[in-house]
Amino acid sequence: MSAPAPLLLTMGDVAGVGPEILVQAFVSGQAQGAVVLGDVPAMRRAADVVGGGAVVVPVDGFDSLAALPAGAVPVLQVAGVPANLSQVPFGHIDARAGAAAAACIREAVRRVRAGDGRAIVTAPIHKEALSAAGVAFPGHTEMLQALSVDPGQPLPPVRMMLANDELRTVLVTIHMSLRRAIDAVTFDAVCETIRIADASVRQFGVVRPRIAVAGLNPHAGEGGLFGDEELRVIGPAVEAARAQGIDASGPFAPDTVFMRARNVPGHPGEFDVVVAMTHDHGLIPVKYLGVERGVNVTLGLPFVRTSPDHGTAFDLAGTGRADPASLVAAVRMARVLAG
Repeated sequence: MSAPAPLLLTMGDVAGVGPEILVQAFVSGQAQGAVVLGDVPAMRRAADVVGGGAVVVPVDGFDSLAALPAGAVPVLQVAGVPANLSQVPFGHIDARAGAAAAACIREAVRRVRAGDGRAIVTAPIHKEALSAAGVAFPGHTEMLQALSVDPGQPLPPVRMMLANDELRTVLVTIHMSLRRAIDAVTFDAVCETIRIADASVRQFGVVRPRIAVAGLNPHAGEGGLFGDEELRVIGPAVEAARAQGIDASGPFAPDTVFMRARNVPGHPGEFDVVVAMTHDHGLIPVKYLGVERGVNVTLGLPFVRTSPDHGTAFDLAGTGRADPASLVAAVRMARVLAG
């Protein structure tokens, strides 16, 4: 029997902590069976930072991964990355780092679509570095969405979910200004998000997900006193989802619904997932519980993609003190979701 396709781990922004936490994940034995798509010299620099005898091993393909010594970091050199990435200074926005991060993402998607990978786990990128490199996407989610289909095909509807052992939240809107996000909270967008959340949470083994839908305005609009989006848009979308057999309820006040959904010993959550209208509404509660435990999952793609729930952490880059726990959690979740 041939070995299963590996998890594909993208290198992320070389000016940040991505390469370092990747090295740590392999050294600790928690990324075995995976391979890094990146730049060998840049990954060797990260191994030097981490210390502890970490060894980066260039690989041409995936057949020999099982034969590598424990703790080795297999790296597939991605073609077309800028030269001298190992000289990019830590902790600074650099167009070379943005271009390399984008190249690694493209290669990972190409391989996973061809069946050469089970899932993609992405190390953190920096949105300003992407922009400096001329990459026309504001972040991972939008780039992965565009790359997941052939040119000219309609884009799949995707959503961001942030999850840990206590709380899951799915967002209606993501990387846009708050002013634009409010306009993007439409009946169709909310309905689609509820459907995607329902289908995706079932992948976690929840037979009939209980979905709480958060409001947009304070107190969920207070009957129209503080805004009418709940009455015009969100409430009708919840009713439409219920008519389709989905166990959705709300809209609930966004300042309390996450406490109700949180699942901890002695307090089983009332809901399996919360649908939030805007980026910060949904992500602050999960990140407050600990970024070291959170995982970002892109829902709706034709392949599994997870990532840590933190960014490039420029203040820690090059120190060897970055915590790999969220990346390790992302690897673990990718294995579960990919089967």
